[in-house]
This record gives sequence, structure tokens and C-alpha cells, in this order.
Amino acid sequence: MEVRRALQSGSVEEAIDRVNDINPEILESHPELLFHLQQQRLIELIRSGRTEEALSFAAEFLAPQGEESPAFLEELERTVALLAFNEPHSSPVGDLMQLAQRQKTASELNAAILTAQAQEHEARLPMLLRLLQWAQSQLEETAVFPQIKDISTAELTGE
Repeated sequence: MEVRRALQSGSVEEAIDRVNDINPEILESHPELLFHLQQQRLIELIRSGRTEEALSFAAEFLAPQGEESPAFLEELERTVALLAFNEPHSSPVGDLMQLAQRQKTASELNAAILTAQAQEHEARLPMLLRLLQWAQSQLEETAVFPQIKDISTAELTGE
């Protein structure tokens, strides 16, 4: 939870440190995740206006990965393009500056942590609620029974 909170607040270095405290092999075994974390760090440097540091970071850490993978190179080019605009938030690649980008990276990191801990990628409760709704819809075709109308209050039909 602390890892996700750190990443969502823009503290990418702290999130990486915490992941390495949990299990250092997570980032070693997920090069795409490591790239996305470093990409998010670059975005945070750009967000804070540290242009020179952002360029240096991109050249040192992200460019070598971009040389190895065309997909990484394309993502790196999109991210570095933020530097070409005075207002990166409103640029054609401004979606990278939105909080949704942090959320996307945090979700990817969370899935890798859960996998490393041999847990499911998705929380069980939402999956069980979808299963309940599906079961109710299947059963209502053949039987009359009290159904849960509102999941948040567990209100049944016919009460």
C-alpha cells in the first residue's frame, strides 16, 4: 500500500526503494515495469521543471533501454517530447502528465508485487461481486428468489 501511495504522489524513487525492500527480484524480472517506473520518474522531473536533470536522467537510464526495445524507444520519444512545450500539460502528449499515468504505472507495479507474492492480480471482492451478479441473472431465468438490489446496502428485493 505504501508503494502505491508513494508512486501516486510522484515519489518514484521512494516507490522503487520500497519495492526493492519487499523483493529486489521484482524489478529485475520485469524490465518493462522498470522502464515504466523510470519513465514516470522522468515525467515527475519534467513536471517539477527540472529540465536539465530530466535530460541527463533520460540519457543515462532510459536511452540504453530504448536502444534495446523499439517499444521503449517510442515511449521514451513521447515522454521527452514533453520538454519541447512550454505547457506540457496541454501538449499533444500531455496525457503523460495526468494523474491517470501515475495510476497506470502504480497498477502495473501492484500487479507485479502481487504476482511475486503469489497472489491474484485483482482483488477478490470485486470479482466475487461480479460473480454474484452473474449468478443472480442466471438464476432469475429459472427461479423466483430474493435478489440483492443494492450491493452497497445488501438490500434485497421484496423486503
